[in-house]
Amino acid sequence: MLLSGMAGAISQEEHESHHPEQYGKASQDAGGGMMGMMGMMGMMGGKGGMMGGKGGMMGGGMDGMMEKMGAPKPKDLYPSLMNLPELTPEKREEVRKQADERVGSGTALMGKGLDSLSKGAAREDHAAMQEAISVIQEGLAQLDSGLAARRALAEGKAPRNVALQWFKREMNLLPPAAATSDHAFGGSVFHALTILILGTFAAVMIWMYFFKMRRASALLKELGSPGAVAPAAVQAQAPVAQPQAPAVKSAPPAEPPEFPAMRSRTEPVEKWSGKLRVCRIFDETPDVKTFRLAAENDVALPFTYYPGQFATLTIEIDGKKVKRSYTIASTPTQLHYCALTVKREDQGLVSRYLHDNIKEGDLIEVSGPNGKFTFTGEEASSIVLIAGGVGITPMMSAIRYLTDIGWHGEIYLLYCCRTTHDFIYRAELEQLQQRNPNLNVFATMTRAEGTVWMGLKGRFSAEIISYLVPEIDKRRAHVCGPPAMMGAMVGMLKELGVPDDLIKTEAFGPAKKPAEKAPPAEIPVPADAPAVNFTKSGKSTQLPPDQTVLEAAESIGVEIDNSCLSGQCGLCKVKLCKGQVSMECDDALSDEDKATGLILACQAKATENLEVEA
Repeated sequence: MLLSGMAGAISQEEHESHHPEQYGKASQDAGGGMMGMMGMMGMMGGKGGMMGGKGGMMGGGMDGMMEKMGAPKPKDLYPSLMNLPELTPEKREEVRKQADERVGSGTALMGKGLDSLSKGAAREDHAAMQEAISVIQEGLAQLDSGLAARRALAEGKAPRNVALQWFKREMNLLPPAAATSDHAFGGSVFHALTILILGTFAAVMIWMYFFKMRRASALLKELGSPGAVAPAAVQAQAPVAQPQAPAVKSAPPAEPPEFPAMRSRTEPVEKWSGKLRVCRIFDETPDVKTFRLAAENDVALPFTYYPGQFATLTIEIDGKKVKRSYTIASTPTQLHYCALTVKREDQGLVSRYLHDNIKEGDLIEVSGPNGKFTFTGEEASSIVLIAGGVGITPMMSAIRYLTDIGWHGEIYLLYCCRTTHDFIYRAELEQLQQRNPNLNVFATMTRAEGTVWMGLKGRFSAEIISYLVPEIDKRRAHVCGPPAMMGAMVGMLKELGVPDDLIKTEAFGPAKKPAEKAPPAEIPVPADAPAVNFTKSGKSTQLPPDQTVLEAAESIGVEIDNSCLSGQCGLCKVKLCKGQVSMECDDALSDEDKATGLILACQAKATENLEVEA
């Protein structure tokens, strides 16, 4: 039986054809074939044979030889099976367990590979799909070796034939078609598993296709009106014969398309406070820097804002926390950071600290956004932006936003600064003007002598503004800069016929510095002075006629956020629960704020008792 199995595996003629010089004479002997077969069996059998133990050619040296020939390494079960007839029951049980483990691990690997292949195909990740195929192949190899070992143990005969057939198959020595029944059983299992795997893969692909088609159909149904246009991604996935997808037949619009309202997409959230990370610092001019602030750990900012709003920084300097507000110069379309452009003032406590001490990577406490000095393109069909010095920052936020969204209204920027060295954002504005024909930038230098400047010189006048901006009386105007410059510009705009409700202003610093006052202990308080009660803190104090609610609060340790002290920023808004106040400036209050009882603590004064929510 052993000889017949061996003869079925390899013929005498085949062996002689490989070694003619050795078997040319012996083949004539009637017993030569038998002796050759027995010699072959000896090489394949014992501990020193070709396929035997660790010292055999196909035992210890098999790995290296097969790696050079491009074949996979032999499975470790086959050397153990070579001595199957002599194995003890304990050794047989050990081999059976190894075979079972091999079958289990192979099945698990194929399952894992199929799952990875399905996921990779869904997202068209070809690298992942290739890796999944390698895992499936490894699983098949392990399953094949385990099944072969089980077969040898179950039949209890010709284990060497099983090993030899495996070796010839791995070395591509078998004929194209299997002629013996020994191949039929193993081959059918392998083929069945292959067909099962391919069938499963095909089923998964078909299911994913119909799932995408069903989802595309549902999205098309939700588009609304018959004239609605499906998004490009949905149209690309939808089948040609989809009845829900209406044909789009619309001629190009004669007029520029109307851009959707900003508040319909990015309505600013409630006020946010927390720490932001300084991700980049740029020098705009010798004394102006831009600080980009990003989320501490996330990619996107934790808040949204309108172009022209400001944020308030809280900086600890010499053990004392100081707050200052700075306009956000970046565009709300940039979701990953906000940019604050700050000029270093010789007497500016916070600005000097930012320029001299803050470095990239530092964390800064920020709150906001705040402010009403905004323009999103919804408020008017054109905009005139007039700025002086660092007052260009809110204008730049609006320009960046309007050009980002492709707004088609006319934009005029009239910018005044001292010299070309003080021209903030000059390079960016030149590029934006080249790419946006509706952006008109006019700059003038007040100290142009000795510099290379061929533009306007001096300050803007009503005649120059009227010449640069046609029909200015019909346009909305925003003015930001030093108080004196703002006052002069507002007068010119009114002279040119611009209505008051189309003129918006904002000072980038205190519009009016608070007058020097004697220390509270030295101010005599009238006996009949009204009192102010702070309901949240449970504290109260007298309120002299010339003292603001904010000053009264600070005198007894009640904290109210504040920054500009001029009624411009609106950071000190508090609710008035009882009483009446007067305010010299209430620009930071909207009509809605006033209707709900909000006042500016830095401006509010009273001659009667008050109750304030603070």
